[in-house]
Amino acid sequence: MDAPLTPELKAELKRIAEAIVVPGKGILAADESTGTMGKRLANIGVENTEDHRRNYRQLLFTSGAGMAENISGVILFHETVYQKADDGTPFVKILKDQGIIPGIKLDKGVVPLAGTIGEGTTQGLDGLSERCAQYKKDGCDFAKWRCVLKISEHTPSELAMKENANVLARYATICQQQGLVPIVEPEVLCDGEHTLERCQKVTEAVLSATYKALVDHHIYLEGTLLKPNMVTAGQSCATKYKPEQNAEATVTALSRTVPAAVPGIVFLSGGQSEEEASINLNAINQFPGKKPWSLTFSFGRALQASVLKAWSGKADQVKVGQAQFLKRAAANGAASKGQFAGGSSVAGGQSLFVADHQY
Repeated sequence: MDAPLTPELKAELKRIAEAIVVPGKGILAADESTGTMGKRLANIGVENTEDHRRNYRQLLFTSGAGMAENISGVILFHETVYQKADDGTPFVKILKDQGIIPGIKLDKGVVPLAGTIGEGTTQGLDGLSERCAQYKKDGCDFAKWRCVLKISEHTPSELAMKENANVLARYATICQQQGLVPIVEPEVLCDGEHTLERCQKVTEAVLSATYKALVDHHIYLEGTLLKPNMVTAGQSCATKYKPEQNAEATVTALSRTVPAAVPGIVFLSGGQSEEEASINLNAINQFPGKKPWSLTFSFGRALQASVLKAWSGKADQVKVGQAQFLKRAAANGAASKGQFAGGSSVAGGQSLFVADHQY
């Protein structure tokens, strides 16, 4: 039984979800918190001020007509929802005028989970219904909530998997009741020495727990999207696997756990370089066999590393930064159709891995 949603609301949620995962398009995750954005700006020698953050987001959102060819939705941080371009146009309107759907990051970060060995859960459920209603009123149509699970000798624990699955289910219920499509993100972190096989096994366990909770909470699956990690070996694993092996492990894990009713799967890049993320997404879409969901991207760092490096906070480099963004968006749009032909960018092969990106 689904949650008590009206037929009209179900139809709206399904329409939004399907619009986000149309062929050749994916999501720009521009929802970095103020602190995280500060780290990105520090890497290019730019001070973390609201105006610098606004200028950078303006660069992305006004990249030109080519943006809408490959970007269907943008996840925003709270601050960005209410910011405006230099000419006074709200960012939300700029996106909507291009046919791009605005979304909102709703979680308030990971905190330690008592009774576990270094594991966490995600906070932000208090007052969530009211926040969802306000964001919907202010132009957002979907949302994102990230939970994280770490692979080690003793983790993830059964407790952590169940706790995070239930948190995601409660968030999804509240979103749908307020007309927001929930993106469910149970990220298995790539920190560690684990093999591809170990990551596949853990990913299957995490996704199984997640969908068990979603069903228990009567989530309308047709009005949701999944944002998982690609199945890859740990960053410190001695064995190096081919993209085709990553693709097989990823598609197998998803086929065993994700209901066909889910319209689409929007992968996170998880610390892969820009080129690695595109290559692995391409291999996933080229993997033989029927896949009942659209398989595309919801990238943050893997869409922005070259942009930041090219822009470097300089007003006369905005166009250069925008060109890099459109190039990365087009590459991933092609990869989402299994048509990525390669091609480098300013930061293409640069590792984007951040150790212990849990808290």
